[in-house]
Amino acid sequence: MKNVRPYTARLFAAVLAASAAVPAVAMAENSATVGGLTFVNKGLVGIGRIPANQRDKFGETFGSGSGMAIDPAAWSRDGATYKGTLYLLPDRGYNAVGTVDYRPRLNTISIGLTPTAPGAAPETGKEQSGVDAKLVDSTPFVDDKGGEMTGLDPESGVRPAAGDFPPLPKATNGKIALDNEAIIRMADGTMFVSDEYGPYIYRFSADGHLLSAAQPPKALLPMRKGALSFASNNPGPGASAPDPKDPETGRQNNQGLEGMAMTPDGKFIIAVLQSAARQDGGDSSSTRQNTRAMVYDAADPDDLKLVHEYVVPLPVFKDAKDKTTIAAESEIVALSDKTFLMLARDSGNGQGLKGDTSLYRKVGIVDVSAATDIAGSEFDDGKPIAPKGVVDPSLTPATLTPFIDLNDKADLSRFGLHNGAPNDKNNLSEKWEAMALASVLDPNLPDDYFLFVVNDNDFLTQDGFQVGAAYKADGGANIDTMLQVFQVTLPGLKK
Repeated sequence: MKNVRPYTARLFAAVLAASAAVPAVAMAENSATVGGLTFVNKGLVGIGRIPANQRDKFGETFGSGSGMAIDPAAWSRDGATYKGTLYLLPDRGYNAVGTVDYRPRLNTISIGLTPTAPGAAPETGKEQSGVDAKLVDSTPFVDDKGGEMTGLDPESGVRPAAGDFPPLPKATNGKIALDNEAIIRMADGTMFVSDEYGPYIYRFSADGHLLSAAQPPKALLPMRKGALSFASNNPGPGASAPDPKDPETGRQNNQGLEGMAMTPDGKFIIAVLQSAARQDGGDSSSTRQNTRAMVYDAADPDDLKLVHEYVVPLPVFKDAKDKTTIAAESEIVALSDKTFLMLARDSGNGQGLKGDTSLYRKVGIVDVSAATDIAGSEFDDGKPIAPKGVVDPSLTPATLTPFIDLNDKADLSRFGLHNGAPNDKNNLSEKWEAMALASVLDPNLPDDYFLFVVNDNDFLTQDGFQVGAAYKADGGANIDTMLQVFQVTLPGLKK
């Protein structure tokens, strides 16, 4: 997550049939009807890769996409080809064993797209060359005093509130700790970046300096023994694990603000917790279904104001052992202040992992139109919205409607890809965490867009270098950054 400009419109509704708590919504093949509008998935039209051993200008291993934005001002079309600038946000660095002192940064990518016609087969030998992506720059983030930031786990470190800044996550080396997950890039180059640790929304200047920080409602702040504790139980070298290992209330470890986007009119920012807060059922993988979406008024970008908040049900599916499982939210794209696309997925399955076959990777449409607004209520002060995973009877959740299946066999096979065995480089990797829209720029298709979806490769390569040391990922993994492009019809975005 992670749009680049104020563009989007109405979307997001009904949940999985497997979820008894959520109403059903009309579905047709390759389309979804929500709020009287029909959204169409025309399928994959392009694939591209950046090699796993790509280095950035600092000589460090490139880290894929936890968040993404496309510059609408740079997006253009010349006949059958498109070109533009894409921004990819990596997360906290290669951290197979604990976290490292990786400098958070934003990567600038030059992209060219030559899409295949929807439903057609690409030219033989060129199945995965429809997207040409090249790394051209990297911008490090620094704190409000100009000091380096870090991907290190903040453990129990807290920089006290000062000036207009709330208390901030701080690592043992004194640096502000940041685990980037989503990005909004404004026309002037300034950026909003969402964070796992806080879970906060940070605003940065175009050259990467921290300008402000927005703290979430009290109910989402991670608390241990009555005190604010930003640790995620991934201590760095020589550091100790938090006690207790999980927060007692607030966001779960590594389940912060995974998705964030700006509405098409530029008035609001929507941010979604990856899964339920601890007190809302997030203390168990089997009850963490009911997460929260916060809607902020962005009129003053340095003073975001929470104006709406809703319960959002996550998708439910059956795992390989026929056990009911909940997919975590990985990214959103706002279509309006009431609807958004939401990417959710399973974990532990994909290229380079023991589990080769993913059971759930889908983009859905969330609609909060009829949901209960809990902003500023007792639920923000700590009352659970869904104790032990059961939604409070006074609340009506949003609806979720399935839209795009990233695991669709026929769609993948046209581009030489698959989901499952053989577990080779053409098997989709585990983590798909970034989305952004770009117009098709066709006057005959005014509601058509390209939906870019990018994986987070976790810096997995056999030729890695980071924080002054070479490394080889466990298990021989070499996970490319992959860009998938879908053509979709999203009515109403330009209104």
